Amino acid sequence: MFGSIFNSLESFLIMQNFTYYNPVRIVFGRNSIARLPDLIDAQKRILFLYGGGSIRKNGVYDQVRQALQGRALVEFAGIEPNPRYETLMRAVALAKTEKIDFLLAVGGGSVLDGSKFVAAAVRFAGKDPWDILNKQAPVRDALPLGTVLTLPATGSEMNGFAVISRDSSQEKLAFGSEKVYPRFSILDPAVTQSLPRDQVANGIVDTFVHVMEQYMTFPVNAPLQDRQAEAIWLTLIERAPAILKEPVDLDERAVYMWCATQALNGLIGCGVPQDWTTHQIGHELTAFYGIAHAPSLALVLPAVLRSQRDRKKEKLHQYGERVWGIRETGTDSLDAAIDHTRDFFESLGVPVRLKDYNITDRHFSAIVDRFSQRGSKLGEHGDISSEKVAEILQMIA
Repeated sequence: MFGSIFNSLESFLIMQNFTYYNPVRIVFGRNSIARLPDLIDAQKRILFLYGGGSIRKNGVYDQVRQALQGRALVEFAGIEPNPRYETLMRAVALAKTEKIDFLLAVGGGSVLDGSKFVAAAVRFAGKDPWDILNKQAPVRDALPLGTVLTLPATGSEMNGFAVISRDSSQEKLAFGSEKVYPRFSILDPAVTQSLPRDQVANGIVDTFVHVMEQYMTFPVNAPLQDRQAEAIWLTLIERAPAILKEPVDLDERAVYMWCATQALNGLIGCGVPQDWTTHQIGHELTAFYGIAHAPSLALVLPAVLRSQRDRKKEKLHQYGERVWGIRETGTDSLDAAIDHTRDFFESLGVPVRLKDYNITDRHFSAIVDRFSQRGSKLGEHGDISSEKVAEILQMIA
């Protein structure tokens, strides 16, 4: 997902071959946490993983405990935003000691991602589970898991991907495997009503950029996928004020929750080239400087689009016309589409300049050096070098 997509058939502009597989059972709607006993075998020893104290404050913790009353349930709390390898390895040790055979992840994307890594690491046959991330060691087996989503954003509830950070090396890396698809995911919009406004705004940005990474490349005659992607954007733009409005409208939060899931469950990415440059640069801003995930994307995306404007011009023009109603053609229309995107992020209250985080160009060398050392070539064409990354960073200084 996060690597560059190379496409030898690019010049033919045809839809690429693909295999689509998604086994996740979605249980959507109010009071759906009560369905947990129907979704987990009664004989399973369950590790209940979550983050900080928010699920205790908003009642989700009590709902889960009540639904699973009488089940063999062990708790592991403290999975952080940008889940840390060091924390997750403690969960792996606990799962082994307690002979756990099912994981239940309750929280946002970080808890879900972290639990996927735990699922893979518990049954990893190699010496060092970090190899799953650092060396892309294959995941041949994993504990089964289910999720209760409390913060829509990452789409982790309906995909087989996860992103994990490691403090000791200041790295943030991804892995993907069919073995870590959730068996089920419960999506109850009512659990979002206590979320702070900034977390909801960040979730909208995250969702928006997930769609962008799969759409903003070059045309390959995939009109259905394009329209599906544009529908998610148009819905987010139209409904963002209502989604963020107080008091919370649960019908609007339901719309937001389903948009976030649809943005990264693999469907809109079928048969099309993908980019993921914004995510890869954003991950380094998080790893080195602690910028939260969605704000890192809001910073980087407009600069990536500006840098790659000519290479993405066909899709950028289509996006500008269909999503923002820009009828003109030429360079000005492309710049207008980028400006509208940046302005939308700002309208949500998400900063789009590094100076807002007290980060200047003197901080860029560590990020550029990392891409250089890895020999990374980013983008759908595989030609964004570390030098180009430096130029992109300069645009947001």
